[in-house]
Amino acid sequence: MSKPWFRKKKSPADKTFDEISTIDNLPNYGFQCFRAYFPEDSADVDRLLKHLQYVLKFIGNHKSLFSIEDIVINKFFTIDINILLEDEQLLIDWPNFSEVVIDNCDYCMKCLGLAMNQFILDRHEEIHADNYVKVPIIQARIINVEPHVQLKDLKVNYYSKLVTVKGTVIKAGQVKLVCQYLAFQCASCEGTQMITQSDGGYTLPTKCLTRGCHSQKNFIPLHISPYNRIITWQSIKIQELMGNEQCDSARIPRSLDCELTEDLVKCCIPGDDVTLTGIVKVRDANSNNGCNKQHTIFNLYLEAISICNDKKQSRRDVSSEGMTFNVSDCHLIQEIHSHPNLFKFLVHCICPSICGHEIVKAGLLLSLFGGTKSETFRGESHVLIVGDPGLGKSQMLQACANVAPRGIYVCGNTSTSSGLTVSVTREGNEFAMEAGALMLADQGCCCIDEFDKMPSQHACLLEAMEQQSISVAKAGIVCNLPTRASILAAANPAGGHYNKAKTIAENLKISSPMLSRFDLIFILLDQPNEQMDLLLSKHVLGLHKAARIKTNVEENTFEESDMEQDSLRERLRNTGEIIDYLPHPLFRKYIAYAQKYVKPYLSDEAKEIIKEFYLSLRKQFKTGDCTPITTRQLNSLIRLTQARAKVELREEATKDDAKDVIEIMKFSLVDVFTDSTGILDKSRSQIGTGMSTKNQVVRLLTSIQRKSDAEAKSVFRTKELKELSEQLGMDNKKFYHALQTLNLQGYLLYKGQNQYQLVTAGV
Repeated sequence: MSKPWFRKKKSPADKTFDEISTIDNLPNYGFQCFRAYFPEDSADVDRLLKHLQYVLKFIGNHKSLFSIEDIVINKFFTIDINILLEDEQLLIDWPNFSEVVIDNCDYCMKCLGLAMNQFILDRHEEIHADNYVKVPIIQARIINVEPHVQLKDLKVNYYSKLVTVKGTVIKAGQVKLVCQYLAFQCASCEGTQMITQSDGGYTLPTKCLTRGCHSQKNFIPLHISPYNRIITWQSIKIQELMGNEQCDSARIPRSLDCELTEDLVKCCIPGDDVTLTGIVKVRDANSNNGCNKQHTIFNLYLEAISICNDKKQSRRDVSSEGMTFNVSDCHLIQEIHSHPNLFKFLVHCICPSICGHEIVKAGLLLSLFGGTKSETFRGESHVLIVGDPGLGKSQMLQACANVAPRGIYVCGNTSTSSGLTVSVTREGNEFAMEAGALMLADQGCCCIDEFDKMPSQHACLLEAMEQQSISVAKAGIVCNLPTRASILAAANPAGGHYNKAKTIAENLKISSPMLSRFDLIFILLDQPNEQMDLLLSKHVLGLHKAARIKTNVEENTFEESDMEQDSLRERLRNTGEIIDYLPHPLFRKYIAYAQKYVKPYLSDEAKEIIKEFYLSLRKQFKTGDCTPITTRQLNSLIRLTQARAKVELREEATKDDAKDVIEIMKFSLVDVFTDSTGILDKSRSQIGTGMSTKNQVVRLLTSIQRKSDAEAKSVFRTKELKELSEQLGMDNKKFYHALQTLNLQGYLLYKGQNQYQLVTAGV
């Protein structure tokens, strides 16, 4: 244990004691704040003073890099490690500096901070010789330390070394006050000494150092003392970045505890991508005041020196900001951009193992790129895929999560509300927030499979999908956290097979507000088709024969009678050419490049086409009590049109982009509003009551109400209700669908034994 520095308070009772040097009388060696950085006497003071002079000379030679006013206000300054290691004079004066800054970084940080403090004092005395100024303790923050160490490679051999790691913040604790140096007074002689409180613990003096006083207990802590040093402290936990090569999906992602102090606290929240530079230290996991009988286990943690938050650096996408582009990447992106039919090529690169579904893949591709973000409107689009089992919905979602620069894949039947949004955990007497899937996918893509298996979790997604944020009010923590993520969901119908006689609300049993938040809703049906089944069988068998998928022209000859030759679906269909599909890392780079640098705007022609289409929809799809086409569809058209231009790295969205998006929207609307007979039922509502035979249901309910008033009863048997439906000309299938709908809507309550009770309702 190093020798504490102390101060003795003289009293009449201890006049026989020999007085030793006090705190105020300790030498500062020409540096006014020397004892604030080095409170304990060093064994080699001469070497320390030489190093301080070397660093002070370096700061004087590079004073143009620092803003004195900002340093005094912020109490810290940043310095690029490359500037330190490339300074010839510093390396000549301090030959082993490159090794010391890595192996003993804490010592170098104190030297840099003290030298900057003295440099500011000397400069102020030159300008204002008569005025006294008190400069606060200044911290040095080293940045751009390379190479970056992956969390899975962070082992004990990095102990006490300077490293840089990247990760996603998954947990952030509350800010606390931690005492670094605490003054104690001896109860016998009233001598005062300072004790270093290491690792946030409470350390008492072992003995009184005043000559003649042999007391080894009864030390009183001086909580109000000018020699105490108290700093702000916060603990966070980071996890490996998802969706890249650093995190292997076959294992649990690695995590690391980090400690932030002073100006670094509150610089990140759960869900942020950060680059941390710090010193690796260990903490005894089994420490219990010396009574531990188990084998000692030490946990690694990082004492942060500097932190770079990608979100606070810019308003651009986190996924794009965290990804760098070298010359080779730019050449590859340029080669992809030069493809003659780029949109078709990228559509087929999404999940090439799934045959067909070109329009669905196009919608997913546009959602991955996203529109142009602004302070008023969001740029993320949400897509819902509904259909029969076995059509490749889950594979398409997994493919989107793999190619997205920041993609999270979760399954609805194993997720909870806190797992999707944010949870609050207790740490002793304090609470900390842990990020969920949506926060980890902030400004990225969150793929939710089995969306119909999580009805109780839908309510927590309403705010996240529209307002792009989550409001937390738990355990005294009230805050608003960003969740700017595109949600791609897949769901199976309730009965196992999609029933066209019912609407989406009836098939999925999902609330209308949730359905209204999806920009595109695709319905996939498993319908027998001889030509399509033949092509699909050859496609699946071809996957087992060759690495690349090849489709012959003569095999792909089926056409729909109502499809135009120049339609988007026809243009996206593979005509037999061999496609060399993009690997996922390169596809991810292309999407990140487009998100970072391309911000499309709508041309006048595109605005006119979108306006005409929206007005035509408002005119066609309107009923007496609901309007399925709202302003959300208009915003969806704008976002998707901008994304269509962003796919080809264009700054202007043309009328052709608007036409392609309108065709995708028509494809979605036709599936939503088509009934079991194949007729476009405009009385259906995606966000309305969800009754497919609406007029007949209303007539049936009116008849039941009249019979109830005439017979003065409210309970009816199923046979009586069926007779009423036959009088109205309703067949048996529609009757049972209407009965089920009235029961779900709460007009008829099932009482058992084939009896229903009518609830009073105004019809």
